[in-house]
Amino acid sequence: MPYTTEEGGRLNNFAREPKIYAAEPPNAGQKRTYIFLGVAGIVLVGGLIFVAFSVS
Repeated sequence: MPYTTEEGGRLNNFAREPKIYAAEPPNAGQKRTYIFLGVAGIVLVGGLIFVAFSVS
C-alpha cells in the first residue's frame, strides 16, 4: 500500500486510486432497455398509487 511518512515519524496510508476510463454512450439496444424499464417503473408506481387510493 502506498504510504508517506509525515513530520514526527507518523505514517499516512492512502488508498489505491481506481483505474480511470472514459464512459461510452449507450447503444440503441441499451436505450431501448432504458425506455422499457422507465415505462415499467411508471406503470408499477401508478398501479401502486391506484391500489392505495382504491383501498383507502
